[in-house]
Amino acid sequence: MSGRDRLGRGLGALLGEYMHEGAVPERDDSGTATVAVRAIAPNPFQPRRTFGTEELKELAASIKANGLLQPIVVRRSVYGRSYELVAGERRLRAVKQLGWIDIPALVRDVDDRTLVVLALVENIQREELGPLEECQGYHLLREKFGYTQQEIAEAVGKSRSTVANMMRLSSLPPSVRRLLDEGALSMGHGRAILAVEDPVKAANLARDAVAGAWSVRETEERVRKLLNRGQADAQAGAEPVERQDPAIGALEEALVDHLGSRVRIQWKGRGKGAIRIAFSNARDLERVFAAVTGREAAEVVG
Repeated sequence: MSGRDRLGRGLGALLGEYMHEGAVPERDDSGTATVAVRAIAPNPFQPRRTFGTEELKELAASIKANGLLQPIVVRRSVYGRSYELVAGERRLRAVKQLGWIDIPALVRDVDDRTLVVLALVENIQREELGPLEECQGYHLLREKFGYTQQEIAEAVGKSRSTVANMMRLSSLPPSVRRLLDEGALSMGHGRAILAVEDPVKAANLARDAVAGAWSVRETEERVRKLLNRGQADAQAGAEPVERQDPAIGALEEALVDHLGSRVRIQWKGRGKGAIRIAFSNARDLERVFAAVTGREAAEVVG
């Protein structure tokens, strides 16, 4: 059975097909090997980039009290002297905190393509991936291994439309992607903001959504009003808005990303200009001042 034929059947099914493949050193009656922790390299295609300190502490405490209830899964390295992690990075990190020398592991013969899918499926099933991490995992399957959206959907057990919407998140402005990465915005918020083509307006809308704690429905409504207003202006024969220099737009977006506030660069490309930075209250002004100067406002006015 080919790697692609195995897809779409869940983590257990994928791993189950490796149960009798490859020789396993120091294997016990359950088929579990004892592998040196220091001989295990991270999964090179791990989509999850952040691991909470507290959750790892809790997992380590649980393992210390109850033992490791489920072995990790590894594959042999190219030279066969070490291993690469396939599934179980949280468990591996937790036992490292406990100072374990060895760890129970299932050794499986897994190619790169299936390794990506296994890592995605494991994290998706445990709801451990952020929207952007999942999005980037799908892009990796498409760009490195040639998967179509339908094949990705079958591999991870989701609908094609869900995968398509997730993959579109990569086209959001950098500051909006950062808010998604930090968990300040959900995938639903990001999907709504995708309708705003102007990157500066999209970034400003995202900041407002976070500041106002907007629900996804409210964000969708704000986007709808913004788009309708633009259409109404066009139908009323309003003067066309002067197209912004793409370089200025990129600088504005970078400032928005750095300062976390609305920023407007007013400059025609010659002569004098101005940078306008918005803030919402006194505390927000202090935050912006610190971001610009690297100093606390109290040092100046205190």
